Amino acid sequence: MTMTVHVDIVSAEKEIYSGLAEMVFAPAELGEVGISPRHAPFITRLNPGEVRIKVTENESYPFYISGGYLEVQPHLVTILADTAIRAKDIDEAAALDAKVRAEEALADKTGKIDYATAQAQLAQAVMQLRTLDRYRKRGG
Repeated sequence: MTMTVHVDIVSAEKEIYSGLAEMVFAPAELGEVGISPRHAPFITRLNPGEVRIKVTENESYPFYISGGYLEVQPHLVTILADTAIRAKDIDEAAALDAKVRAEEALADKTGKIDYATAQAQLAQAVMQLRTLDRYRKRGG
């Protein structure tokens, strides 16, 4: 019998996912973590990137998160994200447009833009596109 852990992914807007998983992979602040059932409890910040919920040997659900927090208890993993989107629901055209706008803003040498904001927008767009690309390569 395969052991599972309950996973909840919640964004500021709504609950995105709730269900059982064999493994959870997430972009923790100090690097990617893998959480299995009965993992030792901990809390960490999450970087923007892909969260992958492995439901069975052959089935995984990828999500893009904009950052947030991960809380691990022995039988429960909770991801609190500012924004969470199922990989299949990422709007590729909007992400590409945001990437181009951020790149143009960073290239603007007039000093009229906030570079930190433009860099953050570029990073989010790139991570959304990477998550979508990985999803498609896995046969999604």
